[in-house]
Amino acid sequence: MNRSLTAATLTLSLLLFCTTGVADLTVLECRRLVDVETGKVLDRRQILIEDRRIVAVRSADDGGVDAPADARRIPLDSCLPGLMDMHVHLDGQTERNGYLKRFQNNEADGALTAAHYAGVTLRAGFTTVRNPGDSYNVTGALRNAIEDGRAVGPRIYTAAKSLATTGGHADPTNGYRHDLMGDPGPEEGVINGVEDARKAVRQRYKDGADFIKVTATGGVLSLAKSGQNPQFSLEELATVVQTANDYGMHVAAHSHGAEGMKRAVLAGVRSIEHGTFMTDEIIALMKEHGTYYVPTISAGKFVAEKAEEDGYFPAIVRPKAAAVGPQIQDTFAKAWKAGVTIAFGTDAGVSPHGDNALEFAYMVEAGMPPMEAIRAATMTAAELLGVQNELGSIAEGKLADIVAVPGNPLDDITLLQNVAFVMKDGAVVKNEGLTPR
Repeated sequence: MNRSLTAATLTLSLLLFCTTGVADLTVLECRRLVDVETGKVLDRRQILIEDRRIVAVRSADDGGVDAPADARRIPLDSCLPGLMDMHVHLDGQTERNGYLKRFQNNEADGALTAAHYAGVTLRAGFTTVRNPGDSYNVTGALRNAIEDGRAVGPRIYTAAKSLATTGGHADPTNGYRHDLMGDPGPEEGVINGVEDARKAVRQRYKDGADFIKVTATGGVLSLAKSGQNPQFSLEELATVVQTANDYGMHVAAHSHGAEGMKRAVLAGVRSIEHGTFMTDEIIALMKEHGTYYVPTISAGKFVAEKAEEDGYFPAIVRPKAAAVGPQIQDTFAKAWKAGVTIAFGTDAGVSPHGDNALEFAYMVEAGMPPMEAIRAATMTAAELLGVQNELGSIAEGKLADIVAVPGNPLDDITLLQNVAFVMKDGAVVKNEGLTPR
């Protein structure tokens, strides 16, 4: 056997061991444990894991967990719940001349791209993600493959194809020449009227979506003039929400402009994504309706930066990126101070995958305390998904999604940009030999 083949075989064996070779009993010995439920950092905690779940959390000073001598023990520094990003797009990433790929790539390209970025995201410490919109439902297939053990990545909640109006932000034919444009309808996620709205939601259910995403306003990166205009009637949005609720799904609303955002909140959406030009009136409505806010500061900063580069974006996109991008962090600060419920989200795919944790620094820079930023990516994100009994904190009975960093992230939130240990479902997927200090 040649050296390259031997190396490849060894690499594959190690990957399979790390991702599927779960010991019966594992003890994580944490110098610190970030307890997001109490908002405290606990010293010297041991976590006992059996198969996929946490079965005990004990103080080492009080004797620790009851585990046999042959249980696998892993020393760590600061342990946190697995991080959760509520807004990613795994099937692509913004790049110069990236719009051409719509005409060059096939479904298989999107699937392989999503699988690659899923691995990148998991190794960055994000064990659960919400994917609000893709092409060809590739993240639905990837979700299933990860659940079955045929692929490695975070736990995925997918919206499948986003819902748009004709010419709206998620109309898949925007920017095409006339003979290619056609007239996409509910099956392709394009809505005009309440009957279309019902059919489009039901089609997403048929396609295996976990939730629904609507583009309530214009967007930045679509090849369309406005990034802010309302694009659904209130009646259409209400029909989307009602139908989604009938099928056990929540609705996330992409929103930049105020009027479309207001309609989305009044219609009963679960979350507002981006929320760039959020007004005091909308903030009050979101608090009244219990609407979550997923800010995506990272994406705003990224597109604002790239808008300054000649030729990076098409001419129709560049002014939108320059106007919308710089505003999101300020909107986040205003919403946080006013008491809107914040769930962590980056819009990774617009900004680079794997850099998700930059969002923590932006949130803290805007005034959110580090513990609250971590809670937004753990407890609050789990509540948004309705899985708080399974995920979001390190507690007995919950799934063993745990990450660790060297040092205390409450003293330096940027430590989360270099996660050294990742466990998902009780399986170690990354361990850089972290030594407590």
